[in-house]
Amino acid sequence: MLSAEETAPRQASQRIDTLVIGAGQAGLATSYWLSRHGVDHLLLEQRPELGGAWQDRWDSFYLNTPNFAFLLPGPTYDGPEPDAFLPRDEVIDLFRDYAQRIAAPVRLGTEVTRVTEGKGGFADTPGFAVDTNHGSWRARNVVLANGAFQRPRIPPSSATIPAHIRQLHSHDYRNPAQLPDGAVLVVGTGQSGGQITEDLLAAGRQVHLSVSSCPEAPRRYRGQDTFYWILQVNLHGPEHGITGFQVEQLPSPAARFLCNPLISGNDGGHSIHIRELGRRGVRLHGRFEGTDDGVLTFSDDLPARLALVEAGFGQRMGRLADAYIAAAGIDAPPAEPAPADDWLPAGSGARLDLDAEGVTSVIWCTGYGLDFGFLDLPVLDEWNYPRHTRGVTEVPGLYAVGLPWLTRHASATLSLVGADAEYVAGHIAGR
Repeated sequence: MLSAEETAPRQASQRIDTLVIGAGQAGLATSYWLSRHGVDHLLLEQRPELGGAWQDRWDSFYLNTPNFAFLLPGPTYDGPEPDAFLPRDEVIDLFRDYAQRIAAPVRLGTEVTRVTEGKGGFADTPGFAVDTNHGSWRARNVVLANGAFQRPRIPPSSATIPAHIRQLHSHDYRNPAQLPDGAVLVVGTGQSGGQITEDLLAAGRQVHLSVSSCPEAPRRYRGQDTFYWILQVNLHGPEHGITGFQVEQLPSPAARFLCNPLISGNDGGHSIHIRELGRRGVRLHGRFEGTDDGVLTFSDDLPARLALVEAGFGQRMGRLADAYIAAAGIDAPPAEPAPADDWLPAGSGARLDLDAEGVTSVIWCTGYGLDFGFLDLPVLDEWNYPRHTRGVTEVPGLYAVGLPWLTRHASATLSLVGADAEYVAGHIAGR
């Protein structure tokens, strides 16, 4: 692997057939297929080391998908525990090993600052001018593979929280020791919010939790890990008439950004139930709405919100898994009914006086937004998402891989990003 210092351009502009922006799982999968097609290419990675966004996870993080789901093209996971879950550092090592095994041409520490139309660098062929912090390039093709975890999202109302309260996004959270003594408010109950709450509880912290609408899910369903059924429906559902996980079935483009089910890979993999967190001492609140004279306010709908969170899996993912099992004729055990649970905390949790409750920190587990600020091309829709068909954008020679719902539900995952990368690489080779 080449560092930016070792490979910094010595001329004003270099030429290459294809530049891939990003060397996470999407970029590496694209590189694999470009190499198979014999396409001259280079991956530009702004980080100083390989490992993608997994390097931004907290110390106790475990991959939420089982090892069998590591399905990047070519060499994949071949360890002794396909049903286990990898800790963060092993995930990073796995990616670095993968990059070496496929001989991916990566230039590290290279941030792309501008992409615009220009000559492709080969006679008068159209293409792109790409500026970086280490020089400029001319390329016939550019692949956007910089991922879905680009810009941490924090609500503007966070600015009204008192200045003495420590605030950070889950992107920057590593462990409880980095926080001042005192209680912690976690905002959001996607996978990050649930897992960080458990991390804080294990350290003996008092935790307040603002509940969002992300669905809970059983870790195992009908004899398999839940992700096994998600993967099968994505891969083989259309063969049996089950198309709910295809992008064409989304109710609106905004649905591409809905959160993933609340599960964890820690402790051998388990479900996370918000009511159970409440029984363990977590103080539950509704959706964060803002501040009122130093007091945080939340939606006063916690009972309905908890019911919505608990029903989400059965209404969509569970139903699709059941339909697939039936259509494919799979002999799977029946679903176990979820135990009735009507526990509710005392009080509505609609207001929180930070000082009175000893809260000294807020962790925003509120997800990420896409960031293509370097693109000087008219290709983004109102959600900042490239307009495309199967990763081929409206601008000839510009492609996208590794975005949520690029072609289906799991397009951005380790399991299925390779299929989209294969299609894009074939399109590039065919130009």
